[in-house]
Amino acid sequence: MSALTRCLQEEAAAIALSADRLDAAQVEAALDLLANAREHRAKLVLSGIGKSGIVARKIAATFSSLGLTAVFLNPVDALHGDLGIVSDRDVALLLSNSGETEELLAILPHLKRRGAACIALVGRLASSLARHCDVVLDGSVDREVCPLNLAPTASTAVAMAVGDALATVWMERAGISPADFAVNHPAGTLGRRLTLRVADLMVPAHELTPLAPDAPLLLVITQLTQGSPNRGSLGATWVHAEGDPQRLAGLITDGDLRRALQRHGPHNWGAVTAVQMATVHPITVAPQTLAAEALALMERNPRQSISVLPVVHPDHPWQLQGLLRLHDLVQAGLGPVQL
Repeated sequence: MSALTRCLQEEAAAIALSADRLDAAQVEAALDLLANAREHRAKLVLSGIGKSGIVARKIAATFSSLGLTAVFLNPVDALHGDLGIVSDRDVALLLSNSGETEELLAILPHLKRRGAACIALVGRLASSLARHCDVVLDGSVDREVCPLNLAPTASTAVAMAVGDALATVWMERAGISPADFAVNHPAGTLGRRLTLRVADLMVPAHELTPLAPDAPLLLVITQLTQGSPNRGSLGATWVHAEGDPQRLAGLITDGDLRRALQRHGPHNWGAVTAVQMATVHPITVAPQTLAAEALALMERNPRQSISVLPVVHPDHPWQLQGLLRLHDLVQAGLGPVQL
């Protein structure tokens, strides 16, 4: 066994032991405080010094990403004005392996005076911090992984694991959905799938020049080549209805053009019109449809692959709002999804 493997196994064992050491009643009390904070739109305030402070910052970031507002409070700065972020009904989670961190003990009475409930995550249940907090979570370890038994290693791993476990159980009980999660992760893959709408990615109708139903082949080719002034060739253009330039009569893609030329033969190309080349009943999508759903619609079409979708008004399906390209969906970072 390598030294690295041994260290990892020792940290894993420390985390496993912490699961047995945690008092179930105290854990439930902590979760009740967190649930109460969310119900009253209060915050979770985390604090610690040194390595415990780093762990506290990470736990704060995790809770915030899940939907419970959480902030890190530097206990040194707290005594010089930063206590102002603490409000009534807030919950303070204080991390200290020794449970005797002077800076935390100094801010504790001020946190309580402001109406905050205090949870201690400590390595010593008999410590001063544990005695004066409302809830105590046991984060003790038999020894650090450090060969000198000095550097915070196993203890910080346990504190991090306890924080993650609290956040996970809180998330389950709060009923946080993928959509809730995505609101705080708009740049992630999940966030994009659950927040990006067709309207965010489509080429708007005002950038598109429609073709008359009787437009000749050369004009169709020109329009397909020119596309949009802002995005160039789109691989598609649209045909308006006879006598109504606002009404969608059909969609012409590069594929439609090729199939029409093959179908009519070279001797008839001069007589082929735009409406004869168009797909007159194309599959459409509404602007507020999730982009991921539009992508699934393109991929699962049983007739043929779709590279462009007309975007139409939800109440007036003949009124074109824009064109959505597969290229734009892929460029936005949306991949194959299961919906």
